[in-house]
Amino acid sequence: MSEKKKDASPLSTALKQIELAGKALGLSQNSINVLSSAKRSLLVSVPIKMDSGEVVVFEGFRVQHSTTRGPSKGGIRYHSDITLEEVTALAMLMTWKCALLNLPYGGAKGGIKVDPSKLSVGELERLTRRYTNEILPMIGPERDIPASDVGTGEREMGWIMDTYSQAMGYAVPGVVTGKPIELGGSLGRNSATGDGIGFVTNLTLRNYGEEVSGSSVAIQGFGKVGSWAAKAVSKYGMRVVAISDINGGIRVKDLESGSLDINEVEKYKENITLLADGINIVEISNEELLTLEVKVLIPAALAECITQENADGVKAKYIIEGANGPITSEGDKILDSKNIIVVPDILANSGGVVVSYFEWVQDIQAFFWDEDDIAQKLEEHLSKATQHVFAYAKSKNISPRLAAGMIGIERVAKAHQLRGLHP
Repeated sequence: MSEKKKDASPLSTALKQIELAGKALGLSQNSINVLSSAKRSLLVSVPIKMDSGEVVVFEGFRVQHSTTRGPSKGGIRYHSDITLEEVTALAMLMTWKCALLNLPYGGAKGGIKVDPSKLSVGELERLTRRYTNEILPMIGPERDIPASDVGTGEREMGWIMDTYSQAMGYAVPGVVTGKPIELGGSLGRNSATGDGIGFVTNLTLRNYGEEVSGSSVAIQGFGKVGSWAAKAVSKYGMRVVAISDINGGIRVKDLESGSLDINEVEKYKENITLLADGINIVEISNEELLTLEVKVLIPAALAECITQENADGVKAKYIIEGANGPITSEGDKILDSKNIIVVPDILANSGGVVVSYFEWVQDIQAFFWDEDDIAQKLEEHLSKATQHVFAYAKSKNISPRLAAGMIGIERVAKAHQLRGLHP
């Protein structure tokens, strides 16, 4: 297998980050070995009866990377290309993300190898409930708390909560986050990741002495993360000049002063390229969006979209990682050589897990907060973490990515050390 192919692996990228941060922290190889291994991995068969009467067996996963600092936490995604390796890498990233934000969690991730768009609602419900039954021994409010992710949402989380509760014999809203409000969900959860991206982008520009108002922003992705991020950065006076979805992208003709009307774009959410009219807005590809001359680039859709093949063409001064792992390790080296500031995913898109934590706390206490309280608490968590990362990076003359990784990994390593190694 070629080195280029190895670099394309999410797990190899995650392991390289652990090795790099661990060595910088002076951790022993024994500690690095423990941090590089998932605590528990489960591969399950998920047979369901389709509407046609045919029984189809799907493949499901649940990986708990760490439970050292508390129960594990992480989403469940439905995607046709998901693999155990990818789920393991994402579980690792969740561990560092939770530690960086100082949440009492370890990282987990799960998923089913399926294209949810090809299943009926009934088939999706049977799939979700059967999958929940298969991973039931692993999950629980004190063990492992799933959440929505790519291909899943409030509906699926409601089914998981109900299936688990039926098995327990009583309602257990704290088993999962991202639920409907009526089932113990939290206000502000839907917009949390995008809101957090906007807040972190604002802090980043201010930290580096940039003028926030009027700064140009290009966003790859206009789904559950990108659409809310577009609204959030606009609230700070930034100009969203380009966005894209699975069909392609659009940009304003005048990158120097133009901006997209996000409310208007929302009306074309199924296919934003329909907005290209040849007057003020032109159609571009997802690849072209990544190389626009803008101040801020937010890749909020695809993993590993910036690689050694295209990183040299990136012209943005700042990259805020809205997606998980949108930059490969080789691409990251090129961006660093170009002095492009990259705010890593474990900080930039952490708003979602922070508000998930708030939801879990509210469910356990059976006491719910209003939206203003949640917004204030979210900003407090993100502000502390962001300022810590930038101060740490400056003090050690390292990148924000390495700084964030070192902070998170050091906290988990210290917890391992304090707990000791069980015989």
